[in-house]
Amino acid sequence: MSTLTAIAITLVALLHLYFLVLEMFLWDTPRGMRVFGLTPEFAKASKSLAANQGLYNGFLAAGLLWAVSLGAAGQAVAIFFLLCVIVAGVFGAVTVNRRILWVQALPAALALLLTLFSRA
Repeated sequence: MSTLTAIAITLVALLHLYFLVLEMFLWDTPRGMRVFGLTPEFAKASKSLAANQGLYNGFLAAGLLWAVSLGAAGQAVAIFFLLCVIVAGVFGAVTVNRRILWVQALPAALALLLTLFSRA
């Protein structure tokens, strides 16, 4: 795995750790509500759902960091987790907000392209 590929995958992982923090710990704070465009009432009512979603983002980040830690042997793991991120991002863009495509799926797609080209 090239250094550039490892950096790209790590950046996607860090994004997902940020999503974890936003969804698990900051959901009903002014920052969380501003990022997600929530009312205090909705934030309170959906807090446990958001925490669950944040946990899944943590699993994605863990998988990506695991792939990077494996070096060249982690390319298949990276491909799997990057595809998971892309699918989640596309689904979120279709069902929630188009911005998710650019914030979540695009960085993962770029990292996936780097991963695939570094295999050749």
